[in-house]
Amino acid sequence: MMKALLGGFLGMLLCVVALRGAESGDAVVLVYNSRLPDSKMVADHYAARRNVPARQILGLDLPTEETMTRADYRERLQRPLLQFLKKRRLLVFPADSEAATNVVKPIEASIRYAVLCYGVPLRIAEDPSWVEPGAEKIQVELRRNGAAVDSELCLLPTQDPHLRLDGPSRNPLFGVTQGSSLDPTNGLLMVTRLDGPTAEIARQLVDKAIEAETNGLWGRAYFDLRGLPNGNYKLGDDWIGAAAAMTRRYGFETVIDNQPETFPASFPMSQIALYAGWYDWNVSGPFTRPNVEFMPGAFAYHLQSYSAQSLRTTTNNWCGPLLAKGATVTMGCVDEPYLEGTPDIEIFFARWMLTGFSYGEAAYACQRVVSWQTTVVGDPLYRPFAKDPRQQHEALLRRHSKLIEWSHLRVVNLNLALGARPGDMIKYLTDPSIPQDSAVLAEKLGDLYETEGQYNLAVKAYRKALALNPTPQQRVRLVVDLAAAK
Repeated sequence: MMKALLGGFLGMLLCVVALRGAESGDAVVLVYNSRLPDSKMVADHYAARRNVPARQILGLDLPTEETMTRADYRERLQRPLLQFLKKRRLLVFPADSEAATNVVKPIEASIRYAVLCYGVPLRIAEDPSWVEPGAEKIQVELRRNGAAVDSELCLLPTQDPHLRLDGPSRNPLFGVTQGSSLDPTNGLLMVTRLDGPTAEIARQLVDKAIEAETNGLWGRAYFDLRGLPNGNYKLGDDWIGAAAAMTRRYGFETVIDNQPETFPASFPMSQIALYAGWYDWNVSGPFTRPNVEFMPGAFAYHLQSYSAQSLRTTTNNWCGPLLAKGATVTMGCVDEPYLEGTPDIEIFFARWMLTGFSYGEAAYACQRVVSWQTTVVGDPLYRPFAKDPRQQHEALLRRHSKLIEWSHLRVVNLNLALGARPGDMIKYLTDPSIPQDSAVLAEKLGDLYETEGQYNLAVKAYRKALALNPTPQQRVRLVVDLAAAK
């Protein structure tokens, strides 16, 4: 019975995930700020870990502040990078493209991603002198030419003499279901950054991504909704709620908060693999603790208009603090995007988790607009959900890895999501072939006993979990659960 549950339900997971092979550094152009040794250090480290060819690494003389002018963006980043890509034939345009009066896209592309390294500016400042004909036709709130560098630079392959800069542009590849269509030949370069409060934090992002690709992205998922029944902002709740449903479908232990306030600081948020929530101005709740239990490879996202106003901070906004506490990938906005101008987190989770997109592919498939306010932080090649779950489980068994406990937990949760009885899952977890020295599995066993009304056995399981070296925040939760079960 145990083997049938394990093989059958990990096999069902294969039907959900469209497995795709990992891409190499050949698909990446790396850009660093030649004024900052730390920027080159981050680029060199990424190139070594992902095998980016030396001919695809470019140092540019850029401002050292997080904000650059529109003129600096154009003359010191956009044009030199485009010239570099053409010269190295990483992007090949039609012979007559220089004189074209209509939109021109590359006919060949050897790269799909651009990775901007710590020290490359984050924002393009608003230029009040930039006035374009017909600006009065654009909704006044959107009539701005300031943008995130990433979001502007992603349109580099689209040579459009009529492209407007005084507002967002529609992303023609929004919602695509084939990751391969996100390509410069279709007008889009996926631009992300290795960035954060320090160069060392930025450098470690690729290390944690590779660790999660190797061992799996394991842990728990937390979603912080606002409990909005209707109104203009309900869309944000709908996105996050749908993402939570997907993580349950995938087998993650998933916690959903529906209160108007964000998770309180006292909430025992342990072993975080995935987090999405909204809407506090600055980092709050469990993320303000000295130690936050992010797992290697963790994705953390807080929907807020200025979540990435700066990445050089450990206390203000959200992206910088989340990276400082250990998140591996995140997204945010450098200025007011308005709700529909933020990433559609439902589509992000669907593409990244259920379709096996790379992080860069999922991040750009979920944006309705570009040339706008979103910055994408992390290794774009990061693809933690691309492995065959059965092969991953067997590899952990062969290595006698403690992480096998999470794969067993996924089996239990998948069975429960598909209608299995808690009693059958109790039998699964108490089988001698399942690790009996796991605080993670002992806690789940206690939860199942409690569901069945077997409170004495639930107490026994929680006490066992407490004796098995749980993480600090798991210990807090176990103490609370133990008190409630008595």
